[in-house]
Amino acid sequence: RLDWGIELPFDKDFVTYVWFDALTNYISFIDYEPAISTFNLQSSSFRDKWPALQIIGKDILIPAHGIYWLIMLKALDFPDETIPKFLVHGWWNLGGAKMSKSAGNIIDPFVLTDKYGAEALRYYLMTDIAMGQDADFSEERLVLRYNTNLANSLGNLLNRALSMAWKYRDGRIRKRSVEEWGEPLDLSEDAPLGIRIFDPAEAVPMETGSLNLGDLRNQFKDLVKSYHAMMANSEISAALYSVFALVTFCNQAVDKDAPWTIAKSKSEMAEKQLDAVFSYLMDALRIIAILISPALPRAAHGIFDQLNWKTELRGKEERFSLKDAEWGKLPDGHVVGGPVPLFPRIETH
Repeated sequence: RLDWGIELPFDKDFVTYVWFDALTNYISFIDYEPAISTFNLQSSSFRDKWPALQIIGKDILIPAHGIYWLIMLKALDFPDETIPKFLVHGWWNLGGAKMSKSAGNIIDPFVLTDKYGAEALRYYLMTDIAMGQDADFSEERLVLRYNTNLANSLGNLLNRALSMAWKYRDGRIRKRSVEEWGEPLDLSEDAPLGIRIFDPAEAVPMETGSLNLGDLRNQFKDLVKSYHAMMANSEISAALYSVFALVTFCNQAVDKDAPWTIAKSKSEMAEKQLDAVFSYLMDALRIIAILISPALPRAAHGIFDQLNWKTELRGKEERFSLKDAEWGKLPDGHVVGGPVPLFPRIETH
């Protein structure tokens, strides 16, 4: 046997080392009973916790977790369907080199939070790295993402939508449908979506073609489904990119539908069209707030406050629910709040 390590209490011919003992902590702290050798005879409180999703760094996947841990569980009679899945994350690098205290090339998140705010830092960290890959930290890119996606795109959409709603409708939203003014929505399964995942920080224009506000309902219904699938698969950055692709689309659709031009006509058709524009925009903003809440909880609450939309948040932590991201929940006659700058630009010198 090896001349180093921890001697096994049940077999003096073998020794182990820290990884074997450490891995048992995953089950010992959640009421695993060593005297019971069969998984199915363990307590229900223990069995109900499996299968688990374990979040680990790529540097400790092999051999400890990817080999030793799985062999240990099988030896303990864990059924195949209870074997945990791994969510393996990469490293944040700085200048292409791995951050480490010994190298002295670390970033202090508290300093960045004091400088830019927790929301800006959290949004950057959740969008600039794809799960399983490395990313190079850049303070300049943090500022770019914040100004491009949050201040210029989402903040601008919220401000202009609320400002125009008060200017042209005294803040009162009438529940209208685009079908009322002659632009039917294509609800077929093979209807073109016109949306793609892209990196908003790169300012890549969307190919909207003939899309305008009349397509928003279809777009958001599809977005909620794809967002749920991406989040369930831990594709967090992709899910957020998709949301901000829709934010970009909303801004482009406002430019195309031009409510300020519609408002110049006093016809009954124009009035219905203007009502539909604001009805769709406010519903879009409400759903956007729900979808960004995991990354931007304060901003999500801020959007709800400005929309004057109150909802029963769930759980002790008052979380938004994806069940509320359903199109058409704003009631007829709902009065929105006034616009307040939500994402002031970060000025760099």
